Amino acid sequence: MRAVDLIRKKRDSGEHSREEIDFLISGYTRGDIPDYQMAAWLMAAWIRGFNGPEMAALTEAMLYSGEIVNLSDLPGKKVDKHSTGGVGDKTSLILAPIVAAGGLTVPMISGRGLGHTGGTLDKLEAIPGFNTSLSLADFRRVLRECGMALIGQTSEIAPADKKIYALRDVTSTVESIGLICASIMSKKLAEGIDALVLDVKTGSGAFMQEQEDAVRLAEVMVDTARRMGNKAVALITDMDQPLGRLAGHSTEVIESLEVLKGRGSADLRDLSLELSAWMFFLGERTKSVDEGRRLAEQMISSGQALQKFRHCIRLQGGDERVIDDYAKLPGAKNQMEVLSLQSGYVTSTNCMELGIALAILGGGREKKEDRIDPGVGLEFHRRIGDRVEKGEPLATIHYNSATRLTEAQQKISGSFSIGEAVPAARPLVRRLIGA
Repeated sequence: MRAVDLIRKKRDSGEHSREEIDFLISGYTRGDIPDYQMAAWLMAAWIRGFNGPEMAALTEAMLYSGEIVNLSDLPGKKVDKHSTGGVGDKTSLILAPIVAAGGLTVPMISGRGLGHTGGTLDKLEAIPGFNTSLSLADFRRVLRECGMALIGQTSEIAPADKKIYALRDVTSTVESIGLICASIMSKKLAEGIDALVLDVKTGSGAFMQEQEDAVRLAEVMVDTARRMGNKAVALITDMDQPLGRLAGHSTEVIESLEVLKGRGSADLRDLSLELSAWMFFLGERTKSVDEGRRLAEQMISSGQALQKFRHCIRLQGGDERVIDDYAKLPGAKNQMEVLSLQSGYVTSTNCMELGIALAILGGGREKKEDRIDPGVGLEFHRRIGDRVEKGEPLATIHYNSATRLTEAQQKISGSFSIGEAVPAARPLVRRLIGA
């Protein structure tokens, strides 16, 4: 069996056997298949797609490329959440402390930025000293002590996905239902969880921009989780505009902390509460989603969620003083406002372009070896439906290097559509799958 033959087979719309997929995944994980061949196969797979058996085989090959964590000795149900990613999507930093404070165990294995979207690990590493590279032994220790841990893939957990994830990010092979499903589910099912809540984004800033594609991905992932013995539900949520008012790394940590303090952007708070409520319900902590929502609100208002996050930061080596002093986080030296060129109402935004603009400023990767600048960010002053006058700010750029500032500014300015009529309101949660 040769990689070049399997690239050709997928290029020509052939169907892979389980043995062929195992050969590709295990060979690439060992280093026998080089990046350039895996990149070619990923592009062929992106164009031609996968059928059901191929997706199942790919998920299992990536899952069993490493260890599956056994957390049966820890008390209570183990529940996690995963988002397919978007601009300003920082809910993991909010709901993990809420749900852990409410009595469930949250073993969260997250990823880095992918394409135009930010990564949970990159945001956490904006906190000085925060270690997302815990060993499995330390992962278990942190879970036992505070009920939550936020880490990346260790060398033991789904190593195939870790390599492929980084390659997809820089070869424009992200938006594939099969590749997304296999990536997400191989990590999540390796965590030893009992239930999983999926936040599947749709809209201009999502990988699945059309709602029917988001629904199909959600159905595939819920079905995969259930076939593997896990409870699962998926929420189809809006990503036609950034979630919250801030995008970046330090800036998103700040906005997350603001929500945990009972403040923050209403849309970010509402979605975090909704996802937490479903986690409480699937984890059998509450008898209904409504009861779960009330419990989540109580964890914020009592300060228990904030203290849980403080405990987790300390256990993972981070500087917990950031909670009380945001100046401890990396910042940007310069600011520039992006002004509206006309008066009217914001009718839409090209959310993906906003994410790309942030990446251009240093908030994302264009090559695998690129380093992220955690201090850069975007602050959004107008949302869809808001009135804006000519010359008023639409957004503020927080930047350190002016090398590509003009390019980023032009993308941001062109991302806002201004019209004379107020657009129809759109729901934050569009559909539920598997509820």
